[in-house]
Amino acid sequence: MTAVPPEAPRGCPLCPRLVAYRQENARREPNWFNDPAPSFGDPQARLLIAGLAPGRTGANRTGRPFTGDHAGWLLYETLITTGFARGIYDARPGDGLELVDCMITNAVRCAPPGNKPTPEEERTCRPFLISRLAALPRLKVIVTLGDVSRRNVLKALGRPVSAMPAGHGAEGRVGDLILLNSYHCSRLNTNTGRLTPQMFRDVFLRARDLIES
Repeated sequence: MTAVPPEAPRGCPLCPRLVAYRQENARREPNWFNDPAPSFGDPQARLLIAGLAPGRTGANRTGRPFTGDHAGWLLYETLITTGFARGIYDARPGDGLELVDCMITNAVRCAPPGNKPTPEEERTCRPFLISRLAALPRLKVIVTLGDVSRRNVLKALGRPVSAMPAGHGAEGRVGDLILLNSYHCSRLNTNTGRLTPQMFRDVFLRARDLIES
C-alpha cells in the first residue's frame, strides 16, 4: 500500500465538489493558486497550528496558509510577538516571513464553498493530516483553530472528539502531545469581540510555556 504524503498533490482529484470549486475559481481568477494549499513552516517544528480549510481569497489565492485574508493578520502578528515567527507579514508568500519552531496546516487542504467542508471531505482529506502529524518528529503542542479543527485533529490522532473539551483555551493530552484549542481568528470572531488579540496571544504564550517545559 502506497504511503500517503503529508501534502496533497497539485490537482488533487479526491473531492469532486472541491475540485469543481477550484476549477470555478481558476476560470474566474486564472492567476490565483487554485490548488490544495500546502503546509507552511519549520519541518522540525514543536508547534503545529491546525486550521480547518483555506479561504477562497486567502490560501486558495496565494498558496500559503492564512495568507491574504483577514485571519492571517492576527495569526501572523501573534506568532511574531510570541516568537514563533520572524520578519514582516505582508499578506503575500514572498514577504520573507519565516516561522520559527512552528508549522501551519489545514485539516482540509482545498478551499470549500462557503468556507464549510462537508464531513465526507474532512474524512477524505484526513490521511494527509495524519501523515503531516507523523512527519513532525519533534512535535509537542498542537493549537487547533476552532472546534471543527479540534475534532479533525483528534480523529487524525485516532481519538474520539470527547478526548478533550471544546472551547477557547481548552487543553487535552494525546500521548506525548498537548492540544490547545482557540476560537478561530476569523473576521466574525474578532469583529464581535468573541476573540480579542490578548485572548489569542494567551493561547500561544501557553503553547510557548508547554514547549519549553
